[in-house]
Amino acid sequence: MTSDLAVPTTEELEALVGWRFPGGTYTVEPWRVWLTNDVVGADQRTDGVAHPMFCYYAAMAGMGLSIAELFTLCSASADDGPMFGESDITQHRSLEIGTTYTVRGEITSAVRKQGARTGTFDIVAFRLEVVAPDGEVSAVVSNSFIYPRRTP
Repeated sequence: MTSDLAVPTTEELEALVGWRFPGGTYTVEPWRVWLTNDVVGADQRTDGVAHPMFCYYAAMAGMGLSIAELFTLCSASADDGPMFGESDITQHRSLEIGTTYTVRGEITSAVRKQGARTGTFDIVAFRLEVVAPDGEVSAVVSNSFIYPRRTP
């Protein structure tokens, strides 16, 4: 089953580049840190520092859109079979438990490709910054999604 959304033209796809996410905030809650450490088998720290995975959690939860809304922005839905592409996380400093971070970001690339077996697909990449209360960027998370496109 595929969605009823029209496949964007190449121009419409490329116009996504530079689109800024609404953004938002993310608070590193102590109970979530405890659960994450338990699940991944990490030591329960007592120094107030969150597990590095919280860079990713904060970025994705604070970008201001749900994953479904991001898919819609890219003229797709979960029914179209989008796939997670690449992810890169750069942590500049540790996230602190109990601290609220601001998230901002934008779409950095949107390209259409054609595969001999896979057919047409689009790759949309975006970059999110996790910003501490002092205004310093604590982490940068870059992700991409791959959107299979049915032939119009």
